[in-house]
Amino acid sequence: MDTKALLEQLLNAGRDLAKEGQAYVEGKLDVPAEGAERDAALANAGKGAAVAGVLALLLGTKTGRGVTGAGLKLGTLAALGSVAYKTYQDWVQKQGGQVDAPPPATPAEALAAPQANQKSQVLLKSIIAAAKSDGHIDASEQAKIEALIAKLGLDSATAALINAEVAKPLDPKDIAALSDSPATAAEIYLVSALVVDDANEQERAYLNQLAQHLQIPGDLALQIEAQVKSPS
Repeated sequence: MDTKALLEQLLNAGRDLAKEGQAYVEGKLDVPAEGAERDAALANAGKGAAVAGVLALLLGTKTGRGVTGAGLKLGTLAALGSVAYKTYQDWVQKQGGQVDAPPPATPAEALAAPQANQKSQVLLKSIIAAAKSDGHIDASEQAKIEALIAKLGLDSATAALINAEVAKPLDPKDIAALSDSPATAAEIYLVSALVVDDANEQERAYLNQLAQHLQIPGDLALQIEAQVKSPS
């Protein structure tokens, strides 16, 4: 299961979405609004367009704004880890020695394949959960996502993982339970905040609950969100 490669493709697609918005996806997929022609277009999409399409469908109406600003600089798995770790490290230093400093972070590209894929699965699950926190993924949207996943030619285990995460009930406790350290918790929160619309009450409530279950203090949560909102 090469989840790392898929996540890298999704992050790159997110960077393109942040630059071009909905028009980018529609143009790349050439997808009609509805009907049999839309289904045919999805079935014939190239792999790169299909990855962008999966992300667009996950984001729903949020396409092009859920991955703005920071999406341009968080276009890789390594960048995600670096920003999350540095933000957590800076927060620790501001606590005046009241919190243990985090151990040195291992760059994503330096991780062995099993560890890299395991980390990628955690972040992919976090992205999917945050993307569906507004409740827009119904049976119809799920079917469209499954169609694009099939087109990607993913191995059965990866496809099953994504479909299962899309279909399962939303529970921030489940996502928080994936964290194995405060630094990982910061990374989960970062990627979730990258997808969530702060102005949407449902999504904001999900993010608040996630922070609580991840045991992320309020001031650290604000620092992480500031990284998401920063255009630089």
